[in-house]
Amino acid sequence: MSIKPLDGIRVLDLSRLLPGPMCTLHLGDLGADVIKIEDPVVGDYARAVPPLNKNNSTFFLSINRNKRSMALDLSNAEGVETFMKLAKTADVIVESYRPGVVKKIGVDYEAVCEVNPKIIYCSITGYGQTGPYSEKAGHDLNFIGLAGILKAHGDTLQIPNFLIGDIVGGAMTAAMAILAALVQKGKTGEGSSLRSSAKEGQFIDVALFDGVMAHTPTSLAHLGSLEKLGIDTSDMLCGALHCYNIYKCKDGKYMALGALEFKFWKVFCEAIGRSDLSSNHITTEEKSIAIKNELDVLFLEKARDEWVTYFENVDCCISPVLDLSESIENKQVKARKMILTTNHPLEGDLKQFSLPYQSSGFEFELERHAPQLGQHTEEILKELKRIG
Repeated sequence: MSIKPLDGIRVLDLSRLLPGPMCTLHLGDLGADVIKIEDPVVGDYARAVPPLNKNNSTFFLSINRNKRSMALDLSNAEGVETFMKLAKTADVIVESYRPGVVKKIGVDYEAVCEVNPKIIYCSITGYGQTGPYSEKAGHDLNFIGLAGILKAHGDTLQIPNFLIGDIVGGAMTAAMAILAALVQKGKTGEGSSLRSSAKEGQFIDVALFDGVMAHTPTSLAHLGSLEKLGIDTSDMLCGALHCYNIYKCKDGKYMALGALEFKFWKVFCEAIGRSDLSSNHITTEEKSIAIKNELDVLFLEKARDEWVTYFENVDCCISPVLDLSESIENKQVKARKMILTTNHPLEGDLKQFSLPYQSSGFEFELERHAPQLGQHTEEILKELKRIG
């Protein structure tokens, strides 16, 4: 078993559903001791999201590995007292309640600082702890809608099959902030050149909406393009360009062409026997529509997988559009070992994604299957007694 980057770091996870648990999934995969604090009756709501594997949601099982579960009732003084004892031993706390809820419960940052001033306390909410929207409810669709990501081209407005706000705005932003705070506090290990003189913890206010907005620099760059360039370039990456588009094939499936650079567009044109089109790379809207119409007709001549074979040795940024069942069988996915097939002792076979990067410093391991509700409560209470 290799030493992982976050070995020795303890994380108390009060969050539910996706953004918080996805954040602590990464922390757990990196070696942190993640203790998932759950309501004794219902636990994390994600446990019941269909479809179920056997007893728990397949979704829940896939994002809660390498964690321990402790059933704790924070609605009473005894539960809060136990949490505070745990907080003394923790390096990080992650919560995703609405602003003000943890204060009412009595487990907010200020309360925890009384027993552990070195704590890194990360609150993940839709709109943050401040501002006119801070009390509003919201889901991914609301955050990306407000951030200008849901953009129609023509009459089509497509909801992405990816929870951008939850994952990018919430989980990844929170993980980045927590890791930065650990480095700042000097929790990177004895002898590390990154050790800091900062000894106190900090409060981290993560808003899913902020995280989405901050990750749209390409959209921001196109603001004012009509005035500066004489054309509106904001649609260029969402359907306005013939060289960067989706094309339907004979069998109803699709190919994705991403030839943004001229060198790739030129290779593509040569591959389809239309070198005459290579001079029309990034062009006017009318000309682009006309070329797209020609390519629409062209791609309908073959089935998707025939096109895959046709372009197999052509380096022009073209690929098939796959559904997930096809993606997990893709040779690149297999080569990178991105899919784990595991056998949960109570839940049976389960497919889940691996750590999304590879490192020479440590090997990713599944050390714990996703826990049953309260599975480690007694174990953790015994640890607390030993600590005193």
